[in-house]
Amino acid sequence: MVYLTRVEHFNAAHKLYNPQWTPEKNDEMFGKCANENWHGHNYELFVTVKGDPHPDTGFVMDVKRLSVLIKETVLDKVDHRNLNLDVDFLKGKFCSTENLAIGIWNQLKPHLPDGVALHCIKLYETPRIYVEYFGT
Repeated sequence: MVYLTRVEHFNAAHKLYNPQWTPEKNDEMFGKCANENWHGHNYELFVTVKGDPHPDTGFVMDVKRLSVLIKETVLDKVDHRNLNLDVDFLKGKFCSTENLAIGIWNQLKPHLPDGVALHCIKLYETPRIYVEYFGT
């Protein structure tokens, strides 16, 4: 089994805010991230797939194809967007980095070619905060 990772970058805004709570409780829990005027991040996205190298190419997956897949199913939807308002796969969900990683997984998984499996989505929100999602 070989693991192949493609790294991408995108910028997006969001707000951490629970509408069931008072503004004071949101401020207490989320601090500046609950800013009513939003805030943004420069995200680093690591998409890791796994499989056996194909005997004709030696590739687990053509990295150009993986790059296009990530761009079309994820980046075009999230880059320079408001995650709370603009992203269809986050509608009705709390816009945490954890939920964003799960959403990215769900966007990519159905489009992978036969013999290739999604292994991990690693999403850096800041240089010191990231999440990893290994699917279900």
